[in-house]
Formats: sequence, C-alpha cells, structure tokens
Amino acid sequence: MPEFETGRLIYLVVLLAMVAGWFFMQGRGEGFNKTLQQAAVWGMIFVGVAAGFGLWGDFSRNSSAPQQSYEAGIGSVTIPRARDGHYYLTAMINGSSVRFVVDTGATDMVLTREDAQRIGLAPDTLNYLGRANTANGEVRTAFVRLNEVQLGQVRDFDVPAVVNDGQMQQSLLGMGYLQRWGRIEIANNQLVLTR
Repeated sequence: MPEFETGRLIYLVVLLAMVAGWFFMQGRGEGFNKTLQQAAVWGMIFVGVAAGFGLWGDFSRNSSAPQQSYEAGIGSVTIPRARDGHYYLTAMINGSSVRFVVDTGATDMVLTREDAQRIGLAPDTLNYLGRANTANGEVRTAFVRLNEVQLGQVRDFDVPAVVNDGQMQQSLLGMGYLQRWGRIEIANNQLVLTR
C-alpha cells in the first residue's frame, strides 16, 4: 500500500476508534467512575482533533491545487510551487491539454506514451532509436516534432520533443522547450517564464 494511503487509513481508524469510544462511554452510565469517564472523553477529543488535523492536509491538497496564471501582452506565465516542491503546468500540444512537471534537469520535452497518443501521435509506430538515462535506468526514446505548443498566449511551432517508451507518471518539460523563453525565474515559491 502506498505511503499516503497507509497514513490516511491510520487516521481513519483513529477517527473511527474515537467515535466508537464516545458511544461506548455514553452507554456505560452512572456505574462508571465519573473522573475516569471524563478523562477518557477528553482523551478521545484530543485524538479526534489530531486525526482531523492529519486529514486536513489531504483535504486541502485536493481543494487548493495551484493554478498557473498568464499575464496578457507580456507573454509571461506564473506557476506556483506545488506542495511536493515541484512546478506543474498545463500546455496545449497540437490542440490537446497536457500536464507537465517542469524539470530543468531534463534535456528535452519528454512525453509519456499516453500523452503522445492523446495529442495525435501513434506511440506503437514510432522509431525508438534514442536512449535516455533516468532514475529508473535506461529507457528508449523516439524523436518527434510537435506541430504546435501553446502556453498562455505564447505559441511555438515545430517543437522538438521525445516520447519515452518506458514507464513515466507524467510528461516532463525540460530545457529543450524552456530555453525558448527569454527569462526563467524562481522566487517566492513561484516559477515565472517570460518571453
């Protein structure tokens, strides 16, 4: 079970134990020592608050996902830093929306097979002649040219990219595309691209 699911399960079990304990304590009635009963109730309240605090991060992460913004006329894109420390942006590739993680350590714009198929490429028919070294080892890559890449009001045509034949969770926006921007700035938990 992934780490985040295990943590969520523990919080839910603690929360369930607190609710069950409350009902148990209420059903014990007058025969139970009042001081011990009140101490147990306060203990359950404390555990409930702790469980709620732990779950709050999960709730707020989904409700406040950072959004990129564009500044009209300047050709500027501002991307807030996500909770995991990365910068994510969505670009239109050949008219289809693709979500990228900005990776200044990647040489190229790298598409997953799924994203490549969504933008109109046929990953099964590509020639995977290139090689790339990743954290998961060496993978095969296929060189492609994208008809159009649009980020905000900025459009680029005939953009080189590669399709990764290995397992990737998300497409990467590497330096092959980022160097087209005149200025790349990271400050105040924001990545700003300016043409």
